Amino acid sequence: MIRLDAHLPTPEPLRGAVIAHHNFDGFHRGHQAVVGEAVRWARAEGRPAIVATFDPHPVRHFHPDTPPFRLTTLDQREELFAAAGADAMLVFRFDGILAATSAQDFVCDLLAVRAGAAGVVTGEDFTFGKGRSGNVRVLADAGEACGLRYRAVGPVTFEGEVVSSSRIRDALLAGDCATAARLLTRPFAIRGVVQHGDKLGRTINFPTANLSLGTYLRPRYGIYAVRGRLPAMNGQPPRMLDGAANLGVRPTFDPPKELLEPYFFDFAEDLYDQEIEVTFEHFLRPEEKFDSLDALVDQIARDCERARGLLANGVVT
Repeated sequence: MIRLDAHLPTPEPLRGAVIAHHNFDGFHRGHQAVVGEAVRWARAEGRPAIVATFDPHPVRHFHPDTPPFRLTTLDQREELFAAAGADAMLVFRFDGILAATSAQDFVCDLLAVRAGAAGVVTGEDFTFGKGRSGNVRVLADAGEACGLRYRAVGPVTFEGEVVSSSRIRDALLAGDCATAARLLTRPFAIRGVVQHGDKLGRTINFPTANLSLGTYLRPRYGIYAVRGRLPAMNGQPPRMLDGAANLGVRPTFDPPKELLEPYFFDFAEDLYDQEIEVTFEHFLRPEEKFDSLDALVDQIARDCERARGLLANGVVT
């Protein structure tokens, strides 16, 4: 997968592409329908297929104090776009200059000229340009004026409701991993580099791989059954491990520290400074403050036993 900077002209071999454009945060069923249409159109005409995304999210530019809400990092989106059949990812860095770009200039200057697109596919709810003045009608009209063809993909429904990133966020905030996974077509996942911490887990025989939550949405604080995807290392291919994780601020310990802390079963290798991805399979219980370390250890053991059973049996919760 090639990553392109939208501030620069698209390389010649990728000009004349069909571009799927949206925020694509989460890359859920609705997003997949948009990209799927762009890939089919591109293949039918022998053109490259490119997926365009904004990063950072426009909300972060206009409302910098908004709590973290991202469902995917740029790296995760790149991998998902590649798996969907795209040839490249085009990144529009959302800054003051882009925010001030008129809808007409966005279509004709940025998409038609700089990116060299032959066609664009978006969802029907796509907005763009200064003051969000651009919509699908503006895109179609402006595109016709500058030789850029356009297709819109309607909303995708699942279980009677439109699939949206907001609906997925609501599910995760409720600890509903199953609904989030059905809308995403995969479990929600947090990726990060394993940090050195205070190593409290080692002292109670439950060593954890500590991850910062970064710009990700904070799902409901609590204990989860998880799976960890480890990178290829020491001559071994990537591996998947089952485990249990605490997501939250560890209320039993002072000072509070917000972390994702997965403990992987039957695993004792050093993961420090390695990038891993943790998928949220089942919510087990809310975070809890314990009166003693022994009580905490007993509960962790019960959590791990339950997580092992759920993961082994493929139970959906």
